[in-house]
Amino acid sequence: MDLSAATDTHSIKKLPILTIMILGAFFVIFNQTTMTVALPPLMEAFDIQASTGQWLTTGYMLVNGVLIPVTGFLMKRFSTRQLFLSAMFIFLTGTIVSAVAPVFAVLLTGRLIQAASTGIIIPLLMNVVLSLFPPHKRGTAMGTVGLAIIFAPAIGPTLAGYILDDFPWQVLFYGMIPFVVVIIICAFIFLKNVSETTQSKMDFTSLLLSTIGFGGLLYGFSEAGQQGWSNTEVIVSLVVGFVMVAVFSLRQLSSKEPFLDLKAFKYNMFSLTTIINCTITVVMYADMILLPLYLQNARGFTALESGALMLPGALLMGLISPAIGKVFDRFGVKWLSIIGIAIVLATTYSFTNLTDSISYTTLILMYAGRRVGMALFLMPLQTAGLNQLPASLNAHGTAISNTARQVAGAIGTSLLVTIMTSRTKDHLQEMVSSGSVSGSKEHMIMEASIQGINDAYFAMLIFGLISLVLSFFLKRVEQAPEESAAQQELAAE
Repeated sequence: MDLSAATDTHSIKKLPILTIMILGAFFVIFNQTTMTVALPPLMEAFDIQASTGQWLTTGYMLVNGVLIPVTGFLMKRFSTRQLFLSAMFIFLTGTIVSAVAPVFAVLLTGRLIQAASTGIIIPLLMNVVLSLFPPHKRGTAMGTVGLAIIFAPAIGPTLAGYILDDFPWQVLFYGMIPFVVVIIICAFIFLKNVSETTQSKMDFTSLLLSTIGFGGLLYGFSEAGQQGWSNTEVIVSLVVGFVMVAVFSLRQLSSKEPFLDLKAFKYNMFSLTTIINCTITVVMYADMILLPLYLQNARGFTALESGALMLPGALLMGLISPAIGKVFDRFGVKWLSIIGIAIVLATTYSFTNLTDSISYTTLILMYAGRRVGMALFLMPLQTAGLNQLPASLNAHGTAISNTARQVAGAIGTSLLVTIMTSRTKDHLQEMVSSGSVSGSKEHMIMEASIQGINDAYFAMLIFGLISLVLSFFLKRVEQAPEESAAQQELAAE
């Protein structure tokens, strides 16, 4: 154990460390969400098709998702200061490359470089909170972290839409450079190491298995929604991904120094909260996929109008997040999760009855209610699971939790797109054969699209119900003690 890297967390000033890291997380997440609005002008600027431009988000997701499992090792091997500064320098490099990109290939390269930093920053920030605060105070701290994590995607599309209305797309990247530079300078001055490091060696076999495995799963699920589940490329990607993840998992369970310590799953509340997080993440992704399609394609709202509609709910979610953290510290996660998921289910059901005449104000209220429900359980669920782990598993626990949610998000996206597309075709065929809808072909397509979106929202209720049932088994548990060397050897045999 390299004790020189460790710091007495009682003697250090927590506010500067958290402020710097939350700001860093804010900008990397903000950057991640701007492409939803920026894609059309970028397609025009580089004269590319949507299938090509989509790699700005697909590629970002792949690099981000592949790197998250690696963070368990990185956070044990390198100090907080080293890892945060490295991630922010990577992000700055990617931002500059993107800003000066003369062709699409260079822009994509810049985005992939940026994605590498995102895969590090979020798990690192969560691990720092676990290191700085005892379990009974982590809810409040995680609630404050949630303010940044939620606020960034709330204003990202809206601000990006406003900028792109009056300025060239490069401003999205140039505008971030001075802020990132200031964060790096402040990190050099104020950031302290808050966790111990170990001199463990990189397991390149595990790295290769993890990269191919999780990369294959994420790519396969993301392409399934576009290409269909019978597509050869999708099938090969998913099969290879599942096999490699299985081999990777077996290797971690038999290793004395695992790349990603899966022993975290032997702690019941960590396992349960991870499962609930995965199922509810599928439901949450409905907002990211279905709502923009309904607002822009079916209703004809602009990207700026769509972002503005989502802004009040997202801001409300961010503002109440710190208060929810305090409630969690006092009462635990069970009823927060039950009430929050119940609200999400109720509001999701309201989205199964979308029409072409629902008012803008009604949609704002529906979305805001959904976001309030999410605020009740989003950070508390993850914190409750991590609170049970012994300190030695904090880094691996955050990596496992974030990896699981990334894969769940990819599954949710593919399911939503598949259900929406197939049901839209079915509804259109029914309308044509029955002649039940009068008007132009475009109007029929719009009506079929709205009904397909309604069906996809309805399918999401199944995952929400699973999450709700599982939430009744949540309970408050103490942090597990560290295992002795003898126990660890016995577990490895």
